[in-house]
Amino acid sequence: MTNPHIYIKRASNSIFVNNEDLLQRIAINPKVMVSKPVIRGTRLTVEYILGLLAHGNTMEEILVEYPGLEKDDIYACLLFASKTLPDASFVPIAAETV
Repeated sequence: MTNPHIYIKRASNSIFVNNEDLLQRIAINPKVMVSKPVIRGTRLTVEYILGLLAHGNTMEEILVEYPGLEKDDIYACLLFASKTLPDASFVPIAAETV
């Protein structure tokens, strides 16, 4: 059974956020970015935000670069990825040799 809430630690307090509330921040529309999942109301794809994080950008740096975003938008990208990854097939670029 999965937890329907995500625990978010903020500067002065900690709160529980409903997963469904976070996922409502992600939209898929065939007329926007060729149906790639985006942060609702933007053309910023989940993939793009995850790429920024993977390449070392901090949440704070992303929020400065895109002032219309909120931390919960970034958390929503992470949650969306964690929910969709189990259903995706992944083939590594190069197979490991033993």
